[in-house]
Amino acid sequence: MLDKLKALEEKFADLEKMISDPDIITNNQQQWRKYTKEHADLTPIVNAYRDYKSVVESYQEAKDIMYHKIDPELVELAKEELPELETQKADLEEKLKILLLPKDPNDSKNVIVEIRGSAGGDEAALFASDIFKMYTRYAETKGWKTDVMDSNYTDIGGVKEVVFVIEGEGAYSRLKYESGVHRVQRIPSTDSGGRIHTSTITVAVLPEAEDVEIEINQNDLRIDTFCSSGPGGQSVNTTQSAVRITHLPTGVVVSMQDEKSQLKNKDKAMRVLRARLLEKYEEEQRSEMAENRKSQVGTGDRSERIRTYNFPQSRVTDHRIGLTLHKLDYVLAGDLDEIIDALNTADQMEKLKKVE
Repeated sequence: MLDKLKALEEKFADLEKMISDPDIITNNQQQWRKYTKEHADLTPIVNAYRDYKSVVESYQEAKDIMYHKIDPELVELAKEELPELETQKADLEEKLKILLLPKDPNDSKNVIVEIRGSAGGDEAALFASDIFKMYTRYAETKGWKTDVMDSNYTDIGGVKEVVFVIEGEGAYSRLKYESGVHRVQRIPSTDSGGRIHTSTITVAVLPEAEDVEIEINQNDLRIDTFCSSGPGGQSVNTTQSAVRITHLPTGVVVSMQDEKSQLKNKDKAMRVLRARLLEKYEEEQRSEMAENRKSQVGTGDRSERIRTYNFPQSRVTDHRIGLTLHKLDYVLAGDLDEIIDALNTADQMEKLKKVE
């Protein structure tokens, strides 16, 4: 590990020179941006490594003082410092192991989020609307931009389906753990008997694919246009602005009707299609690797429920890591960091087990 860290520090120093080189800044902006990103990625690792070297040096000095016992006062100081330095050294070693774990290549990407009501009819659709608001509020706290790609609302304000993109640095790294079945337990306003109902929705979080990652042959697409429709089939407009794109080799179908412009709907549909195809290809690669994991943390597996939102107890439980929080209102208001941090830590610990 130390040899690798030393090599990364040397690379970091080279990158510092290159991003300060006037010739590169002026004549090769693309290369300069690449160096800048590499430099930013290495910064937390190199800073932690330098802290580690400083602590190790202090630790060794304290050990030497205790060994030679030249000055009684210094020996006492060294005795007091050693336990703290040992703790700092161990903590930094653990931090460096985590920082050196292979990065998910999708972490820095924007995400396309798809929310659909599942079991529970109108109540599931209302819950889907709550979760949609939860993610948009979370995006606001991070300074990310949200753009609805497609939506289908019920007459009472629920969401049958909503597809939206969240644009911002690290959006996928934070939201990738949200894929799965989300369950709600609450008393619907329409239930006069006051009984608790259980409903579910599905959430899919896809990294947005770039053009260079997914090459789509236009001959593989069937593009149909039709009139947009609103709740209950009511006509929204009479022009053929809605678009349905079918990727013939895979059978993946994407429909868009949120925009009045056919061209805008087509552009949005292509963004979603690329993301879905990227997910499909990556899932096939994971299957080929045949790695059997029971834990859903970091896998994107949407086959089981991942979280329960219990309104009577103001409780949120993430079943993958056994985390329970009694602050449902805060979570639905977009306060997701405590849950996401815990999931991220669990994922890192799982990866560390495989490395060790």
